Amino acid sequence: MTYLDAIAALADPTRRVIIDRLRSGPLPVGAIAKGMDISRPAVSQHLRVLSDAGLLTVTPEGNRRLYAIAPEGVDALRRYLDTLWDDALAAFARAATEKAKENKDD
Repeated sequence: MTYLDAIAALADPTRRVIIDRLRSGPLPVGAIAKGMDISRPAVSQHLRVLSDAGLLTVTPEGNRRLYAIAPEGVDALRRYLDTLWDDALAAFARAATEKAKENKDD
């Protein structure tokens, strides 16, 4: 999966809530769905999208599955966002250098 898959999956606010719930560690679908305004099957569908995007791991434990944030999927997204940040900083540095040259010429 690519960072584009992760971005598309995280575009949905329900999926962001799910990711936030998993930040403290693995949970079964029932614990993830608890208190949400959508059905448990709907939560399962969102979990599948997040898993397919590479953002979650699924570990069978007895008759249930535990969902957890996949470090590799999050790392791919972080690397992409780092490139955006690097580009923004480089653009700022160029603008600052140009401004300094303009001020020096005055």
